[in-house]
Amino acid sequence: MPQFEISDLITVTDPRSLRRAPVRRDDVLRTLAEAGNRRAARIVGTLPVDGDGVLDPAAVDRLLIGVHTELQRLSEEMRIGERVLHLLGPLLEAIRETAEPGARLRLVDIGCGLGYLVRRLAATRALGPGVELIGVDLDAALAGEAARLAQAEGLDCRFVHANAFDLPEAATVYVSTGVLHHFRGPALAEFLQAQAASSAVAFCHFDIAATPITPLGAWVFHRARMRHPLGRHDGVASARRAHSDETLLHAADIPGIRPLVYEPRGLANPFCTTLRPLLGIRPHLEEPFRRAMGRASRRLVGPERFAA
Repeated sequence: MPQFEISDLITVTDPRSLRRAPVRRDDVLRTLAEAGNRRAARIVGTLPVDGDGVLDPAAVDRLLIGVHTELQRLSEEMRIGERVLHLLGPLLEAIRETAEPGARLRLVDIGCGLGYLVRRLAATRALGPGVELIGVDLDAALAGEAARLAQAEGLDCRFVHANAFDLPEAATVYVSTGVLHHFRGPALAEFLQAQAASSAVAFCHFDIAATPITPLGAWVFHRARMRHPLGRHDGVASARRAHSDETLLHAADIPGIRPLVYEPRGLANPFCTTLRPLLGIRPHLEEPFRRAMGRASRRLVGPERFAA
């Protein structure tokens, strides 16, 4: 049976026009019933609709902002900002080493949600000077709330309701947290190929690590930390949809890109590993990046590790 996240079903935005489509609650319930997910159907059945049975967009927005606020607290507890910086710091060092002197770098966070990562990087200024920080999300409510929070916090970053690949400015590095598992089948490779076809020199995507205990760990953690049933459900569904290291490296094995996974299964303690990064870098960056990583570079492996 396919695994669905409720949040993917109750709001739909066209990635080109950015128009939000009306979503009928009965259509969502039918999809969940066909998947045999009665628990998710019960949650969706409580959401308000108008006279035509269309989910109330304002109520859906409030719900998703509330769930993402709880997700931000989880990110803080799991020290996501520090984990991302552990790779982004050396990666930016390698890019600066090979770029024109004084070149301005642009980091674009795809599917930024409430912008926790971008706001943390802006608040700590951990990436140094000359780095423009942009968060992008197809959900207008989430991007708008991220922008409001950044303004309230006086941060030098910005958030845009847009398709990350349609921005007028070219990205230097694409990043994301908790996004890759949303892309299924050929869509995963297409997502990564779009970045390879751009002028970006690297991408760094952190997503749920696929280990035997991941679903159980997600259930325990989300039961303890998430209050809304939707957040609890989607947290476990996300864990069940996590891609294996082999799948990620295969999808990222694109001409002009050197794919790498950091701390692959077998080199990491499954009880401590929650997110695992997939990197794609231009080949000329691999040597300076490994040098900047130091001893930790031994934890970077490519698809040759899984070759038959």
